[in-house]
Amino acid sequence: MDVLLLGKNGQVGHELRRAVQPLGAVTAAGRAEVDLTQPEQIRLAVRETRPDVVINAAAYTAVDQAEEEPSLARSVNVEGPRVLAEASRNIGAWLVHYSTDYVFDGTKEAPYTEEDQPNPINVYGQTKSEGEKAVRDEGGKATILRTSWVYSDRRSNFFRTMLRLAEEWRQGEHDHLTVVDDQIGNPTWAGWIAEATAKIVRMLREKEQDKTLSGTYHLASAGQTSWYGFAQSIFSQFGYDGVEVKPVPTTEYPTPATRPKYAVLDTTRLQETFGLRSPTWREQLTALRNRMREPENYRP
Repeated sequence: MDVLLLGKNGQVGHELRRAVQPLGAVTAAGRAEVDLTQPEQIRLAVRETRPDVVINAAAYTAVDQAEEEPSLARSVNVEGPRVLAEASRNIGAWLVHYSTDYVFDGTKEAPYTEEDQPNPINVYGQTKSEGEKAVRDEGGKATILRTSWVYSDRRSNFFRTMLRLAEEWRQGEHDHLTVVDDQIGNPTWAGWIAEATAKIVRMLREKEQDKTLSGTYHLASAGQTSWYGFAQSIFSQFGYDGVEVKPVPTTEYPTPATRPKYAVLDTTRLQETFGLRSPTWREQLTALRNRMREPENYRP
């Protein structure tokens, strides 16, 4: 099949370049080639490549900065996907689009399912929720994958920040580290997201006339933890057992954007539809550790 991948340089996009390669001819584009704020660039890319599947891994993801740049966040997360969905529908291509657990307000006390109504509490979550609706409203073949607490060994994310702080602690720059312990979610490795997406895309292509595969699915790790619990596992698995880390409430780390307190995603629909079992968040962290230590021997 022919695949058009947007957002090739992001955490998930970078992993997707490898994961979808066996599927066929892949055209991978970053913002320099296809800017989601430029509708004509989007339409031209789809028109010229005429892919069977479009994967949109491009997004405005700076959660706090979005509070100061709501128009830019909306342009990238809402209007860009709207144009992409329209262009994909016009050529009969299947669109795979990523969203986030931040579309929920975090007040629920059980994992969120796809039937739960979004109620975002920050600009980023609001634009991603509006982006989902924009994609659905175009009426084409579209599969929306909501992810949670995405991390990888590249670019800026919680995982890399913890490794940096732990190394600074080892060098004596910190007496101890403090991490928020009252926000709960599913830390999810970008590498697994990419591998799972490749399997989903293959099934979408094999059953391209089955429009029931359109819709929203939660693509996240199994289990749940706090940022504090995630940090402890990072330190343990990557050789920083001695680091002193103290749990603190969110109130001690005020940020421009309010975060959901509980944003765990239920992945039952993903398993029932695509046969994909979500590894636990600990298993995913171990898989990343193994790849970082022996990349030549790593097999997903």
